[in-house]
Amino acid sequence: MATSVVDPITERLEDQIRWYDTKSTTNMRWYKRLKISEIASAAVIPLLAASSLPRAMIVTGILGVVVTVFEGLLQLNQYHENWIRYRSTCESLKHEKYIYLANAGPYANVEKPRALLAERVESLVSQEHAKWATVQQQDPQGKPAA
Repeated sequence: MATSVVDPITERLEDQIRWYDTKSTTNMRWYKRLKISEIASAAVIPLLAASSLPRAMIVTGILGVVVTVFEGLLQLNQYHENWIRYRSTCESLKHEKYIYLANAGPYANVEKPRALLAERVESLVSQEHAKWATVQQQDPQGKPAA
């Protein structure tokens, strides 16, 4: 019975592609859910404010709170920024995979293409981590913390 040998380099690459793909999709979904809900709530506020419906003022106030909370969550959790950044990293990793498999680009004429793949994958992941760390050190307005 033949046993398959797991290549740690390609396994790492596939694992990172899955992680960034999943995280990108999750952040996109949260961003769109919150943003659509925020827009819909904000759109109803003027309509309710102009109406003479009973309890319109209370509902208007509640919707104002909802809009504020949703916008706060969007800013705090950075769903849009994470979605874009994670998708970009995922696509870059896929690109590396395909040019490696095709033995093209930087992999075409090197003695150790697997080693180069490992270096390039880790470079992409390290860059993403550095960007993430920088964002975590910024205040809500995007300025570096003092």
